Amino acid sequence: MAALSHEQRSMTSLGQVLQSMPLVFVTLSGIVGLLVGSFLNVVIHRLPKMMEREWRTQCAELSGTAAEPASPYNLLLPGSACPHCGHKIGALENIPVISYLLLRGKCKGCGAHISARYPVVEAISGVLSGYVAWHFGFGMAALAGLLFVWALLALTFIDFDTQLLPDDITLPLLWLGLLFNLSGMFTDVGSAVIGAIAGYLALWSVYWLFKLATGKEGMGYGDFKLLAAIGAWLGWKLLPLVILLSSLVGAVVGIALIVAARHGRNVPIPFGPYLAGGGLIALFWGQTLTQGYLQMLAAP
Repeated sequence: MAALSHEQRSMTSLGQVLQSMPLVFVTLSGIVGLLVGSFLNVVIHRLPKMMEREWRTQCAELSGTAAEPASPYNLLLPGSACPHCGHKIGALENIPVISYLLLRGKCKGCGAHISARYPVVEAISGVLSGYVAWHFGFGMAALAGLLFVWALLALTFIDFDTQLLPDDITLPLLWLGLLFNLSGMFTDVGSAVIGAIAGYLALWSVYWLFKLATGKEGMGYGDFKLLAAIGAWLGWKLLPLVILLSSLVGAVVGIALIVAARHGRNVPIPFGPYLAGGGLIALFWGQTLTQGYLQMLAAP
């Protein structure tokens, strides 16, 4: 067997340290989560705009008109800047959560208010990332769990803002779930495949039943794909729990918003965030909740 290179030995030693010192792993994961949360803010803000630009270009091509030339706009370009004064955000102004607190929630250039959404997303990402590390421990399951959490977090806020669940996130999430479960990471591959199919068809059936009964669309196709992705990660057995949890939370929040007069009865409420919440609960405690429920039914 060939001798390990210096880099390989270093990585092996680092892995051994993180495995033997869970607190270090949790802390590092939380810090990485904060940094990823900063990037997720970019994704949440820019991806819907990128999609809109693409749709406009396609519409122009279909209509036979020349699309207006546009400057580069993606997740990397242009650099982050204040929308009010154009002040370029420097590295020291982009430290997750800390920069927002030091700047007191205001732009350094013009003093305009910075939305609290940015540190909130970063903090949620950091806390959830740390919890994933604590829950799964050092290993591939933690890496997979981090990817799952980050994707659901981005989808949640995009859906809140635009009522869109981009295929650019839901479809890779579905395939990643199947890929990780080839080795039975969260469930066996058969259960993952059935979960993906059942997740899509479950909401697809609800969609058409509601449309036939009312003539209205009760949800979008992005919801089907998101539940299919959750089914691919967690397997078909946890799908009823995910649907139950997301429906309960969605109903409670929806009623609360109507009572508070923040939404009219006919104003649509995105369902994706509640599916994401149900998926996260099922990821961490799905087996425990299911077993507890079955034991309760079996009790005399």
